[in-house]
Amino acid sequence: MDAAGGEGIAVAVDHLQPAQVEALVQRIDAERGRLDVLVNDIWGGELLAEWNTPLWEHDLDGGLRMLRLAIDTHLITSHFALALLIRRPGGLVVEMTDGTAEYNAENYRLSTFYDLAKTSVIRLAFAQGKELAPHGGTAVALTPGWMRSEMMLEHYGVTEDTWRDAKVGSPHFTAISESPRFVGRAVAALAADPDVHHRNGGSFSSGGLAREYGFTDVDGSQPDCWRYMVEVQDAGRPPDATGYR
Repeated sequence: MDAAGGEGIAVAVDHLQPAQVEALVQRIDAERGRLDVLVNDIWGGELLAEWNTPLWEHDLDGGLRMLRLAIDTHLITSHFALALLIRRPGGLVVEMTDGTAEYNAENYRLSTFYDLAKTSVIRLAFAQGKELAPHGGTAVALTPGWMRSEMMLEHYGVTEDTWRDAKVGSPHFTAISESPRFVGRAVAALAADPDVHHRNGGSFSSGGLAREYGFTDVDGSQPDCWRYMVEVQDAGRPPDATGYR
Protein backbone atom coordinates (compact mmCIF):
# COMPACT_ATOMS: atom_id res chain seq x y z
CA MET A 1 0.00 0.00 0.00
CA ASP A 2 2.84 2.38 0.78
CA ALA A 3 4.30 1.79 -2.70
CA ALA A 4 0.92 2.72 -4.20
CA GLY A 5 0.93 6.05 -2.40
CA GLY A 6 -1.05 5.20 0.71
CA GLU A 7 -0.13 4.11 4.21
CA GLY A 8 -0.36 0.44 5.06
CA ILE A 9 -0.33 -0.80 8.64
CA ALA A 10 -0.24 -4.57 9.04
CA VAL A 11 -1.87 -5.96 12.18
CA ALA A 12 -2.06 -9.66 13.02
CA VAL A 13 -5.63 -10.42 14.10
CA ASP A 14 -7.58 -13.66 14.36
CA HIS A 15 -11.03 -12.58 13.19
CA LEU A 16 -12.63 -15.56 14.89
CA GLN A 17 -11.57 -14.09 18.24
CA PRO A 18 -13.95 -11.25 19.20
CA ALA A 19 -11.56 -9.72 21.73
CA GLN A 20 -8.83 -9.35 19.10
CA VAL A 21 -11.19 -7.74 16.62
CA GLU A 22 -12.56 -5.41 19.26
CA ALA A 23 -9.02 -4.34 20.16
CA LEU A 24 -8.27 -3.65 16.49
CA VAL A 25 -11.32 -1.42 16.10
CA GLN A 26 -10.47 0.39 19.32
CA ARG A 27 -6.99 1.03 17.93
CA ILE A 28 -8.42 2.41 14.69
CA ASP A 29 -10.68 4.68 16.70
CA ALA A 30 -7.83 5.87 18.92
CA GLU A 31 -5.39 6.49 16.07
CA ARG A 32 -7.77 7.69 13.32
CA GLY A 33 -11.06 8.52 14.98
CA ARG A 34 -13.07 7.26 12.04
CA LEU A 35 -13.68 4.35 9.68
CA ASP A 36 -14.89 5.10 6.17
CA VAL A 37 -14.57 1.77 4.35
CA LEU A 38 -14.65 -1.78 5.69
CA VAL A 39 -13.65 -4.55 3.28
CA ASN A 40 -14.63 -7.92 4.74
CA ASP A 41 -12.32 -10.20 2.77
CA ILE A 42 -11.52 -12.73 5.49
CA TRP A 43 -11.45 -16.32 4.23
CA GLY A 44 -8.60 -18.83 3.95
CA GLY A 45 -10.81 -21.86 3.39
CA GLU A 46 -9.67 -22.93 -0.08
CA LEU A 47 -7.62 -25.88 1.14
CA LEU A 48 -10.56 -27.18 3.18
CA ALA A 49 -12.87 -27.56 0.18
CA GLU A 50 -13.28 -31.01 -1.35
CA TRP A 51 -14.46 -30.17 -4.85
CA ASN A 52 -17.25 -32.22 -6.43
CA THR A 53 -17.66 -34.21 -3.21
CA PRO A 54 -21.22 -34.67 -1.94
CA LEU A 55 -22.15 -33.39 1.49
CA TRP A 56 -22.27 -36.85 3.08
CA GLU A 57 -18.73 -37.65 1.89
CA HIS A 58 -17.13 -34.25 2.54
CA ASP A 59 -15.06 -33.94 5.71
CA LEU A 60 -17.50 -32.45 8.20
CA ASP A 61 -14.96 -30.61 10.34
CA GLY A 62 -13.40 -29.04 7.26
CA GLY A 63 -16.78 -28.00 5.87
CA LEU A 64 -17.93 -26.43 9.11
CA ARG A 65 -14.58 -24.68 9.45
CA MET A 66 -15.13 -23.17 5.99
CA LEU A 67 -18.44 -21.73 7.12
CA ARG A 68 -16.87 -20.25 10.23
CA LEU A 69 -14.09 -18.68 8.17
CA ALA A 70 -16.54 -17.25 5.64
CA ILE A 71 -19.40 -16.13 7.87
CA ASP A 72 -18.40 -15.90 11.52
CA THR A 73 -15.30 -13.84 10.77
CA HIS A 74 -17.32 -11.30 8.78
CA LEU A 75 -20.05 -11.07 11.41
CA ILE A 76 -17.59 -10.62 14.25
CA THR A 77 -15.69 -7.94 12.35
CA SER A 78 -18.80 -6.01 11.38
CA HIS A 79 -20.20 -6.29 14.90
CA PHE A 80 -17.35 -4.21 16.26
CA ALA A 81 -16.48 -2.09 13.22
CA LEU A 82 -19.87 -0.81 12.14
CA ALA A 83 -20.43 1.24 15.29
CA LEU A 84 -17.36 3.25 14.28
CA LEU A 85 -18.26 3.34 10.59
CA ILE A 86 -21.72 4.87 11.17
CA ARG A 87 -20.41 7.84 13.13
CA ARG A 88 -20.22 9.65 9.80
CA PRO A 89 -22.71 9.23 6.97
CA GLY A 90 -21.34 7.74 3.78
CA GLY A 91 -19.60 4.69 5.24
CA LEU A 92 -19.13 1.72 2.93
CA VAL A 93 -18.96 -2.02 3.68
CA VAL A 94 -17.71 -4.31 0.94
CA GLU A 95 -18.36 -8.01 1.48
CA MET A 96 -15.95 -9.99 -0.69
CA THR A 97 -17.19 -13.30 -2.04
CA ASP A 98 -16.93 -15.61 -5.06
CA GLY A 99 -19.62 -15.25 -7.68
CA THR A 100 -22.41 -12.78 -8.20
CA ALA A 101 -25.88 -13.31 -6.76
CA GLU A 102 -27.15 -14.01 -10.27
CA TYR A 103 -24.46 -16.58 -11.07
CA ASN A 104 -24.59 -18.35 -7.72
CA ALA A 105 -28.39 -18.60 -7.85
CA GLU A 106 -28.14 -20.68 -11.02
CA ASN A 107 -24.93 -22.64 -10.48
CA TYR A 108 -23.74 -25.22 -7.94
CA ARG A 109 -20.36 -24.03 -6.64
CA LEU A 110 -18.64 -27.43 -6.52
CA SER A 111 -19.30 -28.17 -2.83
CA THR A 112 -22.31 -27.67 -0.57
CA PHE A 113 -20.16 -26.05 2.08
CA TYR A 114 -18.39 -23.74 -0.38
CA ASP A 115 -21.65 -22.93 -2.13
CA LEU A 116 -23.29 -21.96 1.16
CA ALA A 117 -20.28 -19.97 2.33
CA LYS A 118 -20.10 -17.78 -0.76
CA THR A 119 -23.84 -17.30 -1.14
CA SER A 120 -24.22 -16.41 2.55
CA VAL A 121 -21.77 -13.53 2.22
CA ILE A 122 -23.92 -12.02 -0.54
CA ARG A 123 -26.95 -12.17 1.74
CA LEU A 124 -24.87 -10.69 4.55
CA ALA A 125 -24.20 -7.62 2.41
CA PHE A 126 -27.92 -7.28 1.70
CA ALA A 127 -28.81 -7.51 5.40
CA GLN A 128 -26.14 -5.06 6.51
CA GLY A 129 -27.31 -2.67 3.84
CA LYS A 130 -30.76 -2.59 5.42
CA GLU A 131 -29.29 -1.80 8.84
CA LEU A 132 -26.80 0.78 7.57
CA ALA A 133 -29.23 2.72 5.39
CA PRO A 134 -30.81 4.76 8.23
CA HIS A 135 -27.29 5.92 9.15
CA GLY A 136 -26.32 6.92 5.61
CA GLY A 137 -24.20 3.81 5.11
CA THR A 138 -23.96 1.34 2.24
CA ALA A 139 -23.11 -2.36 2.02
CA VAL A 140 -22.44 -4.31 -1.16
CA ALA A 141 -21.18 -7.75 -2.13
CA LEU A 142 -18.24 -7.80 -4.55
CA THR A 143 -16.62 -10.67 -6.38
CA PRO A 144 -13.40 -10.73 -8.38
CA GLY A 145 -13.22 -12.97 -11.40
CA TRP A 146 -10.63 -15.70 -11.86
CA MET A 147 -8.05 -13.93 -9.75
CA ARG A 148 -4.31 -14.40 -9.99
CA SER A 149 -3.75 -14.63 -6.25
CA GLU A 150 -0.44 -15.91 -4.95
CA MET A 151 -2.09 -19.29 -4.36
CA MET A 152 -3.40 -19.52 -7.93
CA LEU A 153 -0.09 -18.45 -9.46
CA GLU A 154 1.69 -21.11 -7.41
CA HIS A 155 -0.92 -23.69 -8.42
CA TYR A 156 -0.34 -23.02 -12.10
CA GLY A 157 3.43 -22.72 -11.72
CA VAL A 158 3.65 -19.14 -13.00
CA THR A 159 4.20 -15.61 -11.73
CA GLU A 160 2.34 -12.37 -12.30
CA ASP A 161 4.84 -11.67 -15.10
CA THR A 162 4.47 -15.09 -16.76
CA TRP A 163 0.82 -16.01 -16.12
CA ARG A 164 0.00 -16.19 -19.82
CA ASP A 165 2.47 -19.09 -20.08
CA ALA A 166 0.53 -21.41 -17.74
CA LYS A 167 0.61 -24.91 -19.24
CA VAL A 168 -1.36 -26.88 -16.65
CA GLY A 169 -4.91 -26.59 -15.37
CA SER A 170 -7.76 -24.83 -17.12
CA PRO A 171 -6.87 -22.97 -20.33
CA HIS A 172 -9.54 -20.46 -19.36
CA PHE A 173 -7.14 -19.16 -16.69
CA THR A 174 -4.85 -17.68 -19.33
CA ALA A 175 -7.82 -16.28 -21.22
CA ILE A 176 -9.76 -14.40 -18.56
CA SER A 177 -7.86 -14.20 -15.25
CA GLU A 178 -7.28 -10.87 -13.54
CA SER A 179 -4.79 -9.42 -11.10
CA PRO A 180 -5.74 -8.71 -7.46
CA ARG A 181 -5.29 -5.02 -8.30
CA PHE A 182 -8.39 -5.15 -10.52
CA VAL A 183 -10.87 -5.86 -7.72
CA GLY A 184 -8.96 -3.40 -5.54
CA ARG A 185 -9.69 -0.73 -8.12
CA ALA A 186 -13.33 -1.77 -8.00
CA VAL A 187 -13.39 -1.08 -4.26
CA ALA A 188 -11.69 2.28 -4.81
CA ALA A 189 -14.25 3.21 -7.47
CA LEU A 190 -17.14 2.33 -5.15
CA ALA A 191 -15.62 4.30 -2.27
CA ALA A 192 -15.13 7.36 -4.47
CA ASP A 193 -18.65 7.29 -5.92
CA PRO A 194 -20.80 9.96 -4.22
CA ASP A 195 -23.90 8.08 -5.38
CA VAL A 196 -22.77 4.64 -4.20
CA HIS A 197 -25.84 4.32 -1.95
CA HIS A 198 -27.98 3.47 -4.96
CA ARG A 199 -26.06 0.17 -5.02
CA ASN A 200 -26.94 -0.62 -1.40
CA GLY A 201 -27.46 -4.32 -0.78
CA GLY A 202 -26.46 -5.26 -4.31
CA SER A 203 -24.08 -7.83 -5.72
CA PHE A 204 -21.37 -6.75 -8.18
CA SER A 205 -18.30 -8.05 -9.99
CA SER A 206 -14.98 -6.41 -10.75
CA GLY A 207 -15.57 -6.79 -14.47
CA GLY A 208 -19.06 -5.35 -14.34
CA LEU A 209 -17.97 -2.33 -12.31
CA ALA A 210 -15.01 -1.76 -14.63
CA ARG A 211 -17.41 -1.22 -17.53
CA GLU A 212 -19.41 1.28 -15.47
CA TYR A 213 -16.60 3.21 -13.82
CA GLY A 214 -13.98 2.90 -16.56
CA PHE A 215 -11.06 1.50 -14.56
CA THR A 216 -8.81 -1.24 -15.97
CA ASP A 217 -6.59 -4.05 -14.80
CA VAL A 218 -2.83 -3.51 -14.68
CA ASP A 219 -2.50 -4.56 -18.34
CA GLY A 220 -5.11 -2.03 -19.46
CA SER A 221 -7.81 -4.64 -20.07
CA GLN A 222 -11.24 -5.05 -18.44
CA PRO A 223 -11.71 -8.82 -17.96
CA ASP A 224 -15.40 -9.64 -17.57
CA CYS A 225 -15.02 -13.08 -16.01
CA TRP A 226 -18.58 -13.88 -14.96
CA ARG A 227 -20.08 -13.15 -18.36
CA TYR A 228 -17.25 -15.22 -19.85
CA MET A 229 -18.00 -18.06 -17.42
CA VAL A 230 -21.61 -18.28 -18.58
CA GLU A 231 -21.10 -17.69 -22.28
CA VAL A 232 -17.78 -19.49 -22.86
CA GLN A 233 -16.56 -21.79 -20.08
CA ASP A 234 -19.88 -23.16 -18.82
CA ALA A 235 -21.16 -23.37 -22.38
CA GLY A 236 -18.27 -25.67 -23.27
CA ARG A 237 -16.77 -23.33 -25.84
CA PRO A 238 -13.00 -23.19 -26.43
CA PRO A 239 -11.05 -20.52 -24.53
CA ASP A 240 -11.34 -17.19 -26.29
CA ALA A 241 -11.42 -13.87 -24.43
CA THR A 242 -12.35 -11.86 -27.51
CA GLY A 243 -15.03 -9.43 -26.39
CA TYR A 244 -14.55 -10.27 -22.74
CA ARG A 245 -11.47 -8.21 -21.86
